[in-house]
Amino acid sequence: MHPKALLDLTTQLVREVLKLDAPADSLVSLFFRRQKALGVRERHALAETAYAVLRQRLLWANLAQSGQGPMERRLAILAWQGQPHVLKNALSPDELRWLEHAQTIDRSTLPDKLRHNLPDWLANPLKAELGDEGFWALVETFSAGAPLDLRVNEIKTRRDEVIKALAEAGLTAEPTPYSPIGLRMQGKPALQKLPLYTGGHVEVQDEGSQLLALMTGAKRGEMVVDFCAGAGGKTLALGAMMRNTGRLYAFDVSGHRLDNLKPRLARSGLSNVYAAQIAHERDERIKRLSGKIDRVLVDAPCSGLGTLRRNPDLKWRQSPQAVQELREKQLAILRSAVRLLKPGGRLVYATCSLLPAENEDVVAAFQAEQPELQPLNAADLLTQAGVSRADELVTPAGHLRLWPHRHATDGFYAAAWQRPA
Repeated sequence: MHPKALLDLTTQLVREVLKLDAPADSLVSLFFRRQKALGVRERHALAETAYAVLRQRLLWANLAQSGQGPMERRLAILAWQGQPHVLKNALSPDELRWLEHAQTIDRSTLPDKLRHNLPDWLANPLKAELGDEGFWALVETFSAGAPLDLRVNEIKTRRDEVIKALAEAGLTAEPTPYSPIGLRMQGKPALQKLPLYTGGHVEVQDEGSQLLALMTGAKRGEMVVDFCAGAGGKTLALGAMMRNTGRLYAFDVSGHRLDNLKPRLARSGLSNVYAAQIAHERDERIKRLSGKIDRVLVDAPCSGLGTLRRNPDLKWRQSPQAVQELREKQLAILRSAVRLLKPGGRLVYATCSLLPAENEDVVAAFQAEQPELQPLNAADLLTQAGVSRADELVTPAGHLRLWPHRHATDGFYAAAWQRPA
């Protein structure tokens, strides 16, 4: 495709994602379905440029003020992630001079807001919690993107066998530093056609998400509930931990998300999973299981701000008001989920949020309502599950707390309780 046409398409895509009326990954996928003539490299350049705009939106918008033409075009030029010769051949002489000038600006001299590219309501609590050094280290990870983590399906294979098979396919993977069932790959290698993937030997899953499943301690023959299953990544991990025995319920209010579990479930080889859409957290299906469940995982609906490496649009689409509404929903789900526990049963509450409002504050409020529950130390649970250096992952209160800049995972939080026997 001619460079000018490619830049025009990039401008269109940037315009679409900046509407912020839907998740960016959905908008990018929809755009590409309409642009079937684009090749792999062209799609990569367009997608990465759109995400670069979202990651550093405030910076690019400030620098773009001195340019001419549509704002979305200026943003696309500044954030371009494709081959340099494309811009050289697509821009006018005036645009090239403007771009060269913008690239000479020392960004370290710019105001903090243009450097961290976060809304104040998010930046301020993160600075307060992490301090100056930790905050800027976190910001750097948000701009760098994320590696590709895999979970090894241990009912089909072992981690060393997967490493060997990937090497034979010309791909390099290393064991994740904490999860005993994880592998990490740099870049974005295409796995969808590999026998390892199509045969269900591996699933794409962030190491942090693997650790949440491991915290449940799910075992053979148990009754387990994944309360907010979504597309089922943790459901599949739980089923493998149970060695395809017992009974594993995958509940979610979204039938569409659960539909995404079906092909993954077929690849996995699991037959102990029972997926069901529920109307709300007080659904009759939940009531029928009251007092019968060994392990309950509540990976609660949350702001998702721990996934900004992958989903940079969330920092612009979320708000303090939305977080407060989520907090009420999180507490309501916990109140329902705890009723499922049998004596001796374990409940794990988790989010992929960085905010205490969705994490420690929710846990404190729930604990006050349920004083009979025994808090469990996440380091002990993870060590029992074979997690290396688990003490590095846990707060003084005994909760799991993962940070992208410290642990190279998405941002996660989890707390666990046991009902007295």
